[in-house]
Amino acid sequence: MNFLKISFSIPLFLLLFSCKPSESTFSKNELLKNNYLNGNSIVLYEGINDTTFVKLKKFSTDFAYDMKYATEDNFLKKKVYDCGECYLRLKTIKSLIEANNEFISKGYHIKLYDCYRPIDIQKKMWEIVPDADYVADPSKGSIHNRGGAVDITLIDKDGNELDMGTKFDFFGPKAGHSYQDLPELVKQNRALLKEVMLKHNFKSFQSEWWHYNLSESYKDKLANFKWDCN
Repeated sequence: MNFLKISFSIPLFLLLFSCKPSESTFSKNELLKNNYLNGNSIVLYEGINDTTFVKLKKFSTDFAYDMKYATEDNFLKKKVYDCGECYLRLKTIKSLIEANNEFISKGYHIKLYDCYRPIDIQKKMWEIVPDADYVADPSKGSIHNRGGAVDITLIDKDGNELDMGTKFDFFGPKAGHSYQDLPELVKQNRALLKEVMLKHNFKSFQSEWWHYNLSESYKDKLANFKWDCN
């Protein structure tokens, strides 16, 4: 007896959802609306422009935070953010999550000190320290003001920061990538951070071991988007 063979195809995203019952209650539109994503969920970037500013916590719960400019624990000695949030352009977040996933596979996580910085905040910082050796001139802006820069370090599985030789925002030769008069462990830690970040489409900043810019992000416009602290 011959049986009629019926073939059909199922859209890929439906197959993926079927493998993730815990997320099946989320419709595609809801996921996009909330910019929802974490390290184990379906990557739904569709419908979100790469240059859109989004909140990192909406995309991943695998990062640690110590947003220095939302405190007085910074070189300015003043709080210049109303609250500590990390917003970046979507394309920056994509690469950052990829980098963090590699660090996680090695037993580490990225810890963030600073992300996108509105140009009004840049002006406030310039008023406090009007010196281009320490603060970018707001008339020109920086990659932070374009949503393409992050200030970061690494933490281990217990939440301890890896020794990078200096504190964040230490201004001196010792903070630079070319400085070699450091313990071997510190050089290894800096090399690990740099190697993985460069692998995932970031560029280092010569004088600051903590600062990384997404490649080509200098082409994006300066922005003054401000996040809601409520």
